[in-house]
Amino acid sequence: MRHKTGRWLCYVACGGMLLFSMAAFWYSTILPDWLRTGLAVLFPVLLAACLWSGGKIRMIGCAFLLTGFWGWYLTDAPRNDRIWATEYAIPADARISGHRVHVSHIRNFTYKTETDYKAAYYDADYDLDALSGVDLVTSYWAGDAIAHVFLSFGFRDGRHLAVSIETRRQKRFSYSTIAGFFHHYELFYVTADERDLIGVRTDIRKERVYLYHLLLAPETGRRLFLSYLMEIHSLNTHPQWYNTLTDNCTTGILQRADARWRYRLDWRVLLSGYTASLAYDLGFLDQKYDFSTLKKMSRIRRPEGASPDAEYSQEIREETPLKEELGPR
Repeated sequence: MRHKTGRWLCYVACGGMLLFSMAAFWYSTILPDWLRTGLAVLFPVLLAACLWSGGKIRMIGCAFLLTGFWGWYLTDAPRNDRIWATEYAIPADARISGHRVHVSHIRNFTYKTETDYKAAYYDADYDLDALSGVDLVTSYWAGDAIAHVFLSFGFRDGRHLAVSIETRRQKRFSYSTIAGFFHHYELFYVTADERDLIGVRTDIRKERVYLYHLLLAPETGRRLFLSYLMEIHSLNTHPQWYNTLTDNCTTGILQRADARWRYRLDWRVLLSGYTASLAYDLGFLDQKYDFSTLKKMSRIRRPEGASPDAEYSQEIREETPLKEELGPR
């Protein structure tokens, strides 16, 4: 019985390896494309042939193929010099000098439609002592289980800087959720004006977008903002792979917040549509209301035909009741 169980576990492991290697090659960034496609087909076929053969051929063949595969996969390095889709072509950068911060290449696209837009960027200086709040944004495009989650940092002069942890997509590839489990996308911090990052979701894509004010102590908010800025700067010289499970929009926020592992492993991190309820249970959202009520109150509701303008940040906050100053935590 134990022998049969071990055999079946071996079959399952081998089957998983076949599927993983096929997907890893298919979603890789190997050029030219015919080589990437060829490896995605040829490698699993060779591995399967070795597994079904007997004696030394099985042992030597599998060892050779698996050593080669993992040697390639584990040393496949992310890069910053690819031909990127327009919205990911120019990364932001940040320079910190005392309490002053200079952020360059803040994205501020103007959208007619989701695919028809005018690219624009600007630079700005921020005073860390003037940071007045941090907002959690969740945006839904389908059901309730999955949402895109990001933060927006507010300042006493009324400006807001939104930062979204996303996949950096190459121009030659279309978006694929499955590809995010492999070495396909680099990690990218979209650092943008709210008119761009939130506005495209509320006014152009017509997604369900919620804006929650986080109850953080001032020093906690500043520490979180600085963590984001340092990572934004680091990615310009030390690119990283995006991973749907381990390094995505939600886990990235928790990593920047230096959250404990028990929070990072909460099921609501993987099912990102429930991230706001996790923040509520941890006491980071307004506790005067139950979460269901708070969520209804936090939804951004834009007038029909509205488009993001210079007053967009003020308007979306007037459409929600969450105008509290940065509260103690």
